[in-house]
Amino acid sequence: MKLKAPFFMTMIVALSFAAAGCSTGGMFTAANLTDVRLQTGNFKILARGVTGEASAGYLLGLSVSAGMATNTFALVRVDGTGLLYKEALDGLWKNFESAHGPAEGKKLALVNVHYDSDALNLFVYTQAKVIVRADVVEFTE
Repeated sequence: MKLKAPFFMTMIVALSFAAAGCSTGGMFTAANLTDVRLQTGNFKILARGVTGEASAGYLLGLSVSAGMATNTFALVRVDGTGLLYKEALDGLWKNFESAHGPAEGKKLALVNVHYDSDALNLFVYTQAKVIVRADVVEFTE
């Protein structure tokens, strides 16, 4: 059976689009050697349960979330930047500052940080969402 040129070109274009699609995957795990002890009374809790969230929408794809991990494979991103963890943390700090003033110049730390993720999958549209929740403490002298 002989392949026709239009069919062959259509297949090349379709495969090119599929290969150039959007993919994001991630789980935010922070590991560092900072040892902060919140037991000596050198801090005060400024805010409890401050949240931030971010989402990104895609066409022709699939999103999977499990706890703090979210993965997406799709053809085209139509909403959001795909930097879900960064945007969620930025939103958390923005929400904190709107209620408690600027964080600049203060000795603040996030404690009890929780990451949650969610995925919405429809036939042609998928959306991944990350939610960050934390308490904010300020260290005193």
